[in-house]
Amino acid sequence: MAKTYDPNNIFARILRGEIPCKKVMETEHALAFHDINPQAPTHILVIPKGPYVDMDDFTAKASEAEIAGLFRAVGEVARQAGAVEPGYRILSNCGADAHQEVPHLHIHVFAGRDLGRMLAKA
Repeated sequence: MAKTYDPNNIFARILRGEIPCKKVMETEHALAFHDINPQAPTHILVIPKGPYVDMDDFTAKASEAEIAGLFRAVGEVARQAGAVEPGYRILSNCGADAHQEVPHLHIHVFAGRDLGRMLAKA
């Protein structure tokens, strides 16, 4: 099923400069900024600059440069945050069952404390 990108989602508006963000870094293909409702001491969002709904949409349609640029930005954000040695978690929700709230691909970078198990045992 084709996904329809909503150009008025909050991350698209941040990319256009209509809504401010606390920027961590920006590259040709990605923007990283602090989450406004942090779930860990370090909680940074990394988003592609292109109009991608979720990870499925991104990996199906993005160029090799966009894919490499986004994931390199995630790694750089973790290094800049000092999260590599103690450890960090990256998470991207995709679709309704994963509770994706904003229909623009975003990768969460969590760090700064013991993050516990990834998921509760089934």
